[in-house]
Amino acid sequence: MKILLLNDMAAPVGGAEILTFDLRSELRRRGHDARILASRALLGESPGPADFECFGTTSRLRTLNRTANPHAYWRLKRALSDFRPDVVHVRMFMTQLSPLVLPPLRSVPSLYHAVWYETICPTGHRLLPDRSICEERPGRACRRCLSPPAWSSLMLQHLLWERWRDAFDLFVANSETVRRRLVEHGIEPVVVVHNGVPRRPPRPPPRRPPLIAYAGRLTREKGVDVLLRAFQRVAAAESRARLIVIGDGPEAGALARSIPELGLEGRVTMTGHLPRRKMESMLDQAWIQVVPSLMEEPFGIAVAEAMMRGTPVVASNHGGPTEIVEDGRTGRLVPPDDPISLATALTGLLDDPDRAEAIGAAGRQWALEHLTREACVEKFLALYGKLIESNGAWNEPSSSERVRPV
Repeated sequence: MKILLLNDMAAPVGGAEILTFDLRSELRRRGHDARILASRALLGESPGPADFECFGTTSRLRTLNRTANPHAYWRLKRALSDFRPDVVHVRMFMTQLSPLVLPPLRSVPSLYHAVWYETICPTGHRLLPDRSICEERPGRACRRCLSPPAWSSLMLQHLLWERWRDAFDLFVANSETVRRRLVEHGIEPVVVVHNGVPRRPPRPPPRRPPLIAYAGRLTREKGVDVLLRAFQRVAAAESRARLIVIGDGPEAGALARSIPELGLEGRVTMTGHLPRRKMESMLDQAWIQVVPSLMEEPFGIAVAEAMMRGTPVVASNHGGPTEIVEDGRTGRLVPPDDPISLATALTGLLDDPDRAEAIGAAGRQWALEHLTREACVEKFLALYGKLIESNGAWNEPSSSERVRPV
């Protein structure tokens, strides 16, 4: 089978990008010819890992580029002509490739794999300035989050999406949360396929001092400021506890400045962005991993990776994590934007290491049964085959055939 994967960026800097390359690797391992088309944003002069590349930028032109990227259109046309894929699998496309890639897809069976909220929210995270979840459709409500120039451009982007979204024969969501949100915006049919992560050995038994870890982008919606305020309480109760924050982003400066303000100098380490191997080595030392998101995480890849590692995870109790974590058995779920509840959950696990390790082991077992990369790829291969067989005319599967959430 020949599969063309589309994703905004080829630089392996985020979960969506890493999962795209993992998917290509697993498809190729199974003998399929899988190739990636992506923009060169963030790559600089270095050779990119994508098979087909187009223009991309993180400059001030980005807003215009994400609305209409003509180079992405022509590169896709060329890729379809030269590669002649049996099916096209589109992941993120609204931050670099733009809706201009949609019209050419009408000539080949295609699915859109929604891994966040880009088609129903211009910011992608549905979080309002007051830290509440936005329940509005794109339009006037977006003025609260966007500057006037950005609002005008991204409203045009949304109109192009609405006009051309029928290029897709099927929509796939990475969680029931995303599926529900898409359906609320009139996007159907939607099948749920949870993300998969690579199998790996369990982490070593934890050593003292107790270490709590966060790994991810440092953006407002990720709630790392809530974690710091929670850790202030944890540090007062657990004199040897330490916190490590792995990642980079626009909130890095503000978070670093808050550490001495909270009296946490010497107790919190911010590493910035780390290569994958170094990050995994540091996370292997963590007693607990925290995912304190303010937004509804579309899936929560950091949660799944922590579970596969055997590390007890504490996550916000909305969005995708609620579908893969059973509170008190395979992890802990706490209200978002609530440092007191988060501190209580963290302190409880630090005070009872045996219980924490039992939760980590149960989470790892669940991940091995439900969240492997192999299981995810099997489900997509079934969807590809059905689309090709029906020449893109998707029919809702019977109850015995349905690709269900796990």
